Amino acid sequence: MILALAGGVGGAKLANGLAQVLSPDELVVVVNTGDDFTHLGLRISPDLDTVMYSLAGRNNIETGWGLAGETWCVMTALERIGAQTWFRLGDQDLATHIERTRRLAQGETLSEATAALCRAYGVRHSVVPMSDQPVQTMLHTDEGTLAFQHYFVRRRCEPRVLRVEFAGHREAVPAHRFAAALADDRLRAIVICPSNPYLSIQPILAVPGVRQAIAARRTPVIAVSPIVAGAAVKGPAAKIMRELGCEPSAAEIARLYRGIAHGMVIDESDSKLSAAIEAMGLRARVAATVMRTAADQARLAREVVAFAGSIAVQSEPVNR
Repeated sequence: MILALAGGVGGAKLANGLAQVLSPDELVVVVNTGDDFTHLGLRISPDLDTVMYSLAGRNNIETGWGLAGETWCVMTALERIGAQTWFRLGDQDLATHIERTRRLAQGETLSEATAALCRAYGVRHSVVPMSDQPVQTMLHTDEGTLAFQHYFVRRRCEPRVLRVEFAGHREAVPAHRFAAALADDRLRAIVICPSNPYLSIQPILAVPGVRQAIAARRTPVIAVSPIVAGAAVKGPAAKIMRELGCEPSAAEIARLYRGIAHGMVIDESDSKLSAAIEAMGLRARVAATVMRTAADQARLAREVVAFAGSIAVQSEPVNR
């Protein structure tokens, strides 16, 4: 079994690649929920939905989020009456949020609601929230403290980030399926998808006990860099790295994952960084990491799985 940690478009793409090459009982995808929020009275889980729609083959490949063939009648009507429409929810997408909100109001956990939605969309692989307790990613910026969606969507990532906080993480526990996967004797690799390390992966690792459980597993942990040739494939990762005083590079991503990762997959354009990454104690694998098609996703997934299989873990990851 392989456990994938994912968030955002890059994470959803590799998760879909892994789902193409692994059977449902061979893959668990744990998804960031630090982006979750309530909007228009509905509970929105953007990263969970992006992964779910991708695995269902229903995702909008042009935007990277939402459903293909979407319409916007409700948003247009809301605009007419002066309601808040800065966070766009398509007509089909609204059905997902309405059903999630209904299930949560009836007492279901986020894990239960997610499993039910995945079944409805025909997703057979396990898609699991990192926690059933709320954790909210907050960005301390030069314009004050902003909840993630207000920074990412409403302000279009324009404010300068000074610090990232995960409000409520101390009270959270890993979702049951997440904890079970970490303890499963069949677990043969953990894959950190090419997601924003600060906004998508760190919230997962901030849930108490998760980082320690991963490090203690003696299971190969493979990270795929979301930075290619000094730039983020999508999203504000490179911008945030610069604002936090880090050089946006695959080598810096390797530094961020020291102490947890055993191997790092970097793009062909960054092959010159292999030696620097291996000097940190991580093995480096060069591959074509930019995923433009479903075939690209499956190809990269196979390379990541093969790379993980080539690593024999004798001790905890090096942290130097």
